[in-house]
Amino acid sequence: MEDDLYEMKLPNGVGEQMLAHVYEDFNVELKQTEYGPKLLGTKEELEKVQDYIVGEMKKRLEELEK
Repeated sequence: MEDDLYEMKLPNGVGEQMLAHVYEDFNVELKQTEYGPKLLGTKEELEKVQDYIVGEMKKRLEELEK
């Protein structure tokens, strides 16, 4: 039985470099929609991607606060 695939809209602030890292390191697909890019993957894989993106954004904000 195939795992169900879910969609995750990319939040604002995800740059090309971060997106490239996500695409290379996680088992997800990029889907272009009329509402912007979305990632397709299993729930578990998208949760890993979400954790990565949130962590990277927090690091960037901390750098900007210095």
